Amino acid sequence: MKTRFVLINTSHAGNVGGAARALKVMGFDELVLVAPRWPNVLRKEETIQRASGATDVLARARVVDTLDEALDGITHLCATAMTPRDFGPPTQAPRQHFEALVAQPEPPAGVAFLFGSERFGMANEDVYRCHVALSIPTAPGFGSLNLAAAVQLIAYEWRQALGGFEVPPGATQRPAADVPAVAGMLSHWEQALVALGFLDPAAPKKLMPRLNQMFNRAAPTEEEIHILRGVAKAMIQAAEKAKR
Repeated sequence: MKTRFVLINTSHAGNVGGAARALKVMGFDELVLVAPRWPNVLRKEETIQRASGATDVLARARVVDTLDEALDGITHLCATAMTPRDFGPPTQAPRQHFEALVAQPEPPAGVAFLFGSERFGMANEDVYRCHVALSIPTAPGFGSLNLAAAVQLIAYEWRQALGGFEVPPGATQRPAADVPAVAGMLSHWEQALVALGFLDPAAPKKLMPRLNQMFNRAAPTEEEIHILRGVAKAMIQAAEKAKR
């Protein structure tokens, strides 16, 4: 589905770069700027730095004079507004609206998300022409979001509604050491604990069985067994040095 992010009267170059970065990490690349404060904002150093590598999004971005020029091919307009208007489109949370939108038998051919200026937000006349006013749920009493942060949240919610991306797998978990390796390590530790005077071999009680159960729960790997045996060796050497 065609997706476009439109920034209207943006005044901070850093926010343009931040928005480009937000789009790229969510797999979007259509950014249009309507009458930004700086006509050359896409080439400003602050913009490029804040984009953090999303220079391809900046290269594709367009700067236009009017909102009408930014909306070619778009059939569904989403305003972003912190507070509901007395008149205009219905106000909904992004997730609520997106779920309903993608569930339609015939979803819109093109969706645009409109963001107003940092100081004043969206003008009423721009909100009125939209199908919905998206309001990001925030803590009561403080709903002030940085522009690039708002773009990131909308981009994330829209990507999730479209299916999202899989979380990359983590590092492969190494298999646990076998029983003989754990037993050998425990025997080494028993020697070390005796050498330190922590374990009385004449009255061991249940110390070693408890340690055995603890390491069984921990399921140490072969590499971790080597580390633990190294610790036991160091304890024995320290005990022998103290006796000399």
